[in-house]
Amino acid sequence: MTTPAIICVAITGSVPTKADNSAVPITVAEQIESTHAAFEAGASIAHCHVRDDEGRPTSDPDRFAQLKAGIEAHCPGMIVQLSTGGRSGAGKARGGMLPLRPDMASLSVGSNNFPTRVYDNPPDLVDWLASEMKAYSVVPEIEAFDLSHIYQAQKLRDQGLLPETPYIQFVMGVKNAMPADRRVFDFYVETVRALFGPEAQWCAAGIGRHQSELNHWAAEAGGHLRTGLEDNIRLDRNTLAPSNAALVARAAEIAQSHGRHVASPGEARRLLGLAPH
Repeated sequence: MTTPAIICVAITGSVPTKADNSAVPITVAEQIESTHAAFEAGASIAHCHVRDDEGRPTSDPDRFAQLKAGIEAHCPGMIVQLSTGGRSGAGKARGGMLPLRPDMASLSVGSNNFPTRVYDNPPDLVDWLASEMKAYSVVPEIEAFDLSHIYQAQKLRDQGLLPETPYIQFVMGVKNAMPADRRVFDFYVETVRALFGPEAQWCAAGIGRHQSELNHWAAEAGGHLRTGLEDNIRLDRNTLAPSNAALVARAAEIAQSHGRHVASPGEARRLLGLAPH
């Protein structure tokens, strides 16, 4: 297989704390340092959330600006992807960082259940976020927690709110949402190719113990890999991950075991239609 494997590192998220794993980077300085180590291990996309002074998730544009600037300074060419996820804010506050013009931003296009709450993504907010991304030339990464979200991406594409070939990420293994099931995974890959063409780029994220499993599936099927402490704080059942870089190194080994070389930032930018750095 000749397509390089892009590795996305989700460095912090909104849920893990240092009480869960002391390696989780909370402050902006910690996040920049952790991202730099992950970059050197092979990650070419940094998926970013920020926290407030108490370690709680926030959509504060100033903190996102500091993080974006730090990553750009220390990780040349790395793709900065900011989260517009619903755990960090409500309503249009979720898109307050889009005027910073990051390379990419996550976009959840539909609602679904999470372990203890509904992940609410109403159509009017989704349309607004997609419009803002288009206005600021930010490439969306569609986070698909359900089959309907892939079809919703097609609808938004047809309405002119998304690129002609959207970049879709399957999120599997969230309790009460999409299971980590290989039959389901294969159907999602087939659906993306049927809707957006055989050359459409896509990624897969496995939550918790499913992280390395999804890395294998994606590498084998020609997709891209997501890893990082946001989704999984362990190397195995009994061992906490010492860093984001350790999880990236494992993802790189998995990609290579399936005959895929790890994409450089330049290769990742070309595959995703992003401007050279």
